[in-house]
Amino acid sequence: MNSAGETFEPSRRDVLRLISSSALGVPIASSAAIADQGVPTLADEGVFELGELRLESGVTLPDAKLAYKTHGRLNADKSNVLLYPTPYPAQHGDIEWLIGPGRALDPDKNFIIVLDQLGNGLSSSPSNTPSPLDRMNFPTITIRDDVTAQHRLVNSGFGIRRVALVTGWSMGAQQTFQWAMSYPEMVERIAPFCGTAKTTPHNAVFLQSARSALTADAAWMDGNYKDQPVKGVRAFSHVYAGWAFSQPFYKQGLYRQLGFASLEDFIAGFWEKRYARRDANNLLSMLRTWQLNDLGGTPGFSGSLERALGAIKAKATVMAGQTDLYFTPADIEADAAGIPGARFRTIPSLWGHMAGAGLNLTDSHFIETEITALLAA
Repeated sequence: MNSAGETFEPSRRDVLRLISSSALGVPIASSAAIADQGVPTLADEGVFELGELRLESGVTLPDAKLAYKTHGRLNADKSNVLLYPTPYPAQHGDIEWLIGPGRALDPDKNFIIVLDQLGNGLSSSPSNTPSPLDRMNFPTITIRDDVTAQHRLVNSGFGIRRVALVTGWSMGAQQTFQWAMSYPEMVERIAPFCGTAKTTPHNAVFLQSARSALTADAAWMDGNYKDQPVKGVRAFSHVYAGWAFSQPFYKQGLYRQLGFASLEDFIAGFWEKRYARRDANNLLSMLRTWQLNDLGGTPGFSGSLERALGAIKAKATVMAGQTDLYFTPADIEADAAGIPGARFRTIPSLWGHMAGAGLNLTDSHFIETEITALLAA
């Protein structure tokens, strides 16, 4: 058993499969075949069959699946592994701005695994899990459940025992902290940005307001809708829009840098479009995971965030967006101060939480510079 409380032991039944599906459209292959042939240099999408996944809630998710995408080639001693978990409500193809030759996550040098969170529509989710655990019956997922599932892929699927870096934005940062906590002997470095080790009360209130906006739509039908609750999802996106970017961002009309001529165009073209493509139950499942995040809840730490942070062994660079409204610089700096030897950096940005989203070159360069320096350390 590890510090995450996981008792899973790899067995011959646990195989890595690339499942042919409408979402991924890739052929079946076993982990043994991948190990024999080497990891391809081209990006490779897949789904890992987790089998039964025992969750922190006590519920067992049968036939659980974890989607992912790899970039680069695993070297001979498997020492060049970088993990990049997805944020809310992204899928692996949404966050590739950090990846590329000469970028912070360089596939010419590293083997990068982009890990899809449970609930995001590609991994096991309310929208793709069979009855009776579909829709609103989908069980509660915690960040530790996410990381437990991801560890099975990394450890059993790819046979990886060392991870050079875990990095992620927002909910990806939450998973990054948890990786360092749950697998301290495995993770060498972490670079969480724009995310906290525990969801604060104010952050939880923001999330609840977004949830309330979505579920107020009569078409929601307690999650048993036939068609997506379009009005509710639109209202959800409008609530989110007021929090994710800062007041100066809106006041100075910085949305024009994204190609929008007016505020109305920006709300419709950026925010409404962003969430209209996601299933409503999936959105709320991941929202619940975010609300429940608490590194101090890791088994063995009795709910103490301070003790949990103090037990992290990985080299750490922790970044905050200067004008982030819900993952505030003060909260993130406090987390960094609790990690032995951690370096705290503030992204000098007016883009609020979205400073970490790869939307503008200045903020992206700052983040990449910090990650590159950490990898060289």
